[in-house]
Amino acid sequence: MASEDVKTSESAVSKIVNLAEEAKLAGEGVKAPSYAVLSICKSLVAGGVAGAVSRTAVAPLERLKILLQVQNPHSIKYNGTIQGLKYIWRTEGFRGLFKGNGTNCARIVPNSAVKFFSYEQASKGILYLYQHHTGNDAELTPLLRLGAGACAGIIAMSATYPMDMVRGRLTVQTEKSPYRYRGIFHALSTVLREEGPRALYRGWFPSVIGVVPYVGLNFAVYESLKVWLIKTKPLGLAEDSELSVTTRLACGAAAGTVGQTVAYPLDVIRRRMQMVGWKEASSVVIGDGRNRAPLEYNGMIDAFRKTVRHEGFGALYKGLVPNSVKVVPSISLAFVTYEVVKDILGVEIRISD
Repeated sequence: MASEDVKTSESAVSKIVNLAEEAKLAGEGVKAPSYAVLSICKSLVAGGVAGAVSRTAVAPLERLKILLQVQNPHSIKYNGTIQGLKYIWRTEGFRGLFKGNGTNCARIVPNSAVKFFSYEQASKGILYLYQHHTGNDAELTPLLRLGAGACAGIIAMSATYPMDMVRGRLTVQTEKSPYRYRGIFHALSTVLREEGPRALYRGWFPSVIGVVPYVGLNFAVYESLKVWLIKTKPLGLAEDSELSVTTRLACGAAAGTVGQTVAYPLDVIRRRMQMVGWKEASSVVIGDGRNRAPLEYNGMIDAFRKTVRHEGFGALYKGLVPNSVKVVPSISLAFVTYEVVKDILGVEIRISD
């Protein structure tokens, strides 16, 4: 009996010690797997909300930009930002200004979620390797932020590219189009059936090349400006290591302007390649009457060469004005909405420390 009592006591003591060790580990900040999953989900939600808000706010300008990029040069219907928006309003009404926005949001929500999350993870990984290599508590340089942003852009763009492809086609449809896609899934199934699965990734290569400077510069310029403003505190723009919403919007505007200007010609080529193979394309793309001429490109280089030869170098910047007007509020809203939503959800965001 005495030996059984001793064993029972030892067992109880052992359990108490184990519980104490578990409590100690918890007190030292060991987080359960569920916390990590919850943090990832909150990060993805914040990125998705940021994408939906920013794109819906500038949907009319986004549609006009694509129409200007792909319209037949011999059958001009959209000639400038103001005229183009008025023409859409007159011929298609208010809904015409937001045509393709549903598809755009269906694409941009996962795209933005993956992009912001990928940037955070890439930044942490690159910072860890950089600190391990230098042997000190170094911070991310603008070049390293550019690399992290480029990785995030490529991952997000590749994951959602088929949606971007059909979004481009849905956007250029008009009421007079000879054949109309009825929606996202109808467009996807039609392209798969008539043009094959490779068609869903038509224009992917120039997109990859373009997304490196575009997304990379967006993140690099935005994060670098934030760090510089917090450290130097010029004109009292930073208080207690925090920037106001207005200042962050200005940082986002600067980042968007730099990124889109550098990468814009590749965006034009991507859009034009996405229209290739569309048998019953909108008249905006192939023109009317004698000017009917379907787009035919054999690749990215061929698309560049034919565009410049037939329309001049300026054609690579068609739609730049509405895109510039769009990109400032769009990028600004995306960054600020992302940070505000993450703050509301209680997620730590210190990717630039």
